[in-house]
Amino acid sequence: MDIRLSSAKGRWVILTTVLGSSMALLDSTVVNVALPHIGDDLDAQLGALQWIVNAYTVTLAGLILLGGSLGDRYGRRNVFVLGVVWFALGSLLCGLAPDAAVLITARALQGVGGALLTPGSLALIQASFHPDDRSRAVGIWSGLGGVGAAVGPFVGGWLVDGPGWRWVFLINLPLAALCVPVALRHVPESRDPQHHGRFDVAGGVLGAAALALVTYALIGAAWWAGAAGVLVGAAFVWVERRRSDPMLPLTVFSSRQFTTVNLVTLCVYAAFGGFFFLATLQLQVVAGYSALAAGTALLPTTVLMLLFSARSGQLADRIGPRIPLTVGPLLCAAGMLLMTRVGAHASYPVDVLPALIVQGAGMVTLVAPLTSTVLASVDTGKAGLASGVNNAAARAAGLIAVAALPLLAGMGPEVYRSPPAFKHAFDRAMPMCAAVLLVGAVLAFLTVRRAAPAAVAGEPAAVPECRVNCGVVAPPLEPVREQADRAAGAAQDGPSGAASAGPAGAPSGEPPRGGDTPPPAPPPQGRL
Repeated sequence: MDIRLSSAKGRWVILTTVLGSSMALLDSTVVNVALPHIGDDLDAQLGALQWIVNAYTVTLAGLILLGGSLGDRYGRRNVFVLGVVWFALGSLLCGLAPDAAVLITARALQGVGGALLTPGSLALIQASFHPDDRSRAVGIWSGLGGVGAAVGPFVGGWLVDGPGWRWVFLINLPLAALCVPVALRHVPESRDPQHHGRFDVAGGVLGAAALALVTYALIGAAWWAGAAGVLVGAAFVWVERRRSDPMLPLTVFSSRQFTTVNLVTLCVYAAFGGFFFLATLQLQVVAGYSALAAGTALLPTTVLMLLFSARSGQLADRIGPRIPLTVGPLLCAAGMLLMTRVGAHASYPVDVLPALIVQGAGMVTLVAPLTSTVLASVDTGKAGLASGVNNAAARAAGLIAVAALPLLAGMGPEVYRSPPAFKHAFDRAMPMCAAVLLVGAVLAFLTVRRAAPAAVAGEPAAVPECRVNCGVVAPPLEPVREQADRAAGAAQDGPSGAASAGPAGAPSGEPPRGGDTPPPAPPPQGRL
């Protein structure tokens, strides 16, 4: 497609994709604010609250790589609309849930919808816009998503204190009601004509099942589930190694820097996931904040990232990623330790704000360079895959942290109903998060190099198109660019090469995935 960003149709495409992705983004940030009220209303124990957060993440993290490739086969707009409708139906079930079990099931269904619409929104932008406008369109998409991330906790707190926690989920229904007809009327359909490989359904199911079993083991102290999770994880690796078109090509880990930066990602986002899960409870249970005050209190971290993440990425481009990826986790660790000063009737400007400013400075320092370093560790053709793997790794890390941290801190099932008990457990949990960040800082200092391995090998390295990094649960997704590069090369080679690239715009719209069938020329290890 050749839609221009300045056209009315281009603005409709941006509106549609931002509305869709904002639904998933808001739910990943605002639910934490509602947890104490959900627990009181549904008489749920702490383990149920953990599952309310993690059920969504299990299906989203396990299926997001697979979800992207469905659009290539069946139409990117079709799959995006399906994801929005699926997410809205899951949200409706969440809002009507009579008990914790139904709410947890509905959250898992929401995650499936999120796995369809999150990569699909980016794919629509890549497939629809003129090549000269694509990077700017992606930038606008990520920037508006950052605004959504910043206001999410505030909106969630306002809804919880006002009409009630159920509206945290029901608010998605009017968004979907606006998004779907706009998408069907104004967004063009596109497919990848070269996509004819089989879908790695087995890999997606095994990946989600392994995460679910490990989560169940940590939340319920069921060690048999942990052993089963390890076995299922091993089966996932075995399946991915044997498939010719895997969801997760393990060859991408042949880059040492890609592997180590993903280990840093695991450390960083595990600490983030544990912190934001417990901090919202701490502010409400111990400090006595309302849901609106607790959501507003956390704004400084995302506002700082919204304002300065692009500049942080530029600074890392000049000085290299090693220093930001070392200093950033240390600042975040200091911020989390400062949060232990928050007690009963804590003063926001004296006790809470300094901790969040220090942590926000750390997140600004490290998140954008983390994404840049992941992409620079692979060649341009694997940018979407690398971004998808990094995004899924971050979500899985947060998932494990939310499951494990209460267990390690000795939190009982009713701990969030007792301010002194929760305060004591929170003070044990924050040093654990800080220790994980310290491990990430040491790992980055010892292993991250300034030069990108792809550049050293004489191949073009990928650079991020999403310059705004505001997600506290995962880094932003990046578009797949392999076929866009082939199309550009074909255009230079003449009509015969251009014909092999397929329809204009369609090649470049692929979201992160692992199952494409390549054209005959590239070797199998270059497959996404």
